[in-house]
Amino acid sequence: MPRIRIDTLDVSSAVLVDASVTLIVNAFGDPERYSAKRVTQELLTSDPVFYRQFFVAMDAGEVIAVGGVKAADWSSKTHILYLSAVAHERRGKGIGRALIKARIEWLEKNFKAGRILVSATKTRRFRDFGFVEVRNSNLDGRHLLLRRF
Repeated sequence: MPRIRIDTLDVSSAVLVDASVTLIVNAFGDPERYSAKRVTQELLTSDPVFYRQFFVAMDAGEVIAVGGVKAADWSSKTHILYLSAVAHERRGKGIGRALIKARIEWLEKNFKAGRILVSATKTRRFRDFGFVEVRNSNLDGRHLLLRRF
C-alpha cells in the first residue's frame, strides 16, 4: 500500500465528514437506504452509552475509505462493523482489509472482551481475521459473521 494512513474520523472537521459521507453514499448507490442525510447523522451521532466510532483511510489528504464500528444496543459486549466503503478506484489494494484490522485493533484495545458482528457478501477477508459465519445466516447473498475476542 502506498502512503495510506488510517485514523479515527475527526467529526469536528466538516471537510472530512463531507468527504466520508460522499464516499459512503457513492459506494452503496442506494439513495433510499443510504441517503446523505442518514449517513451524516450516523457519522455525527454521539451517545455516551452506545458509542459509534468511524475510521478513515487517507492518501495525500484524500479520504479513500471509511468504516464504522458501533455498540449493539440490543446485546452487551457486542460490536458491529458497518458502513464500510472503499473508493471504487482504490478497491483490490488491501485498503479494506487494513480498515478491518484497524477497527478490530481499536476494539481489542478499548474493550476487555466481546464479540464483533458484520454482514457481508464477500466473506473471505473476514474469515482471514478469525470471523466465522453464523449458521443459516445467508439472506439474499449476505452472510452474518462473528468474531470473539
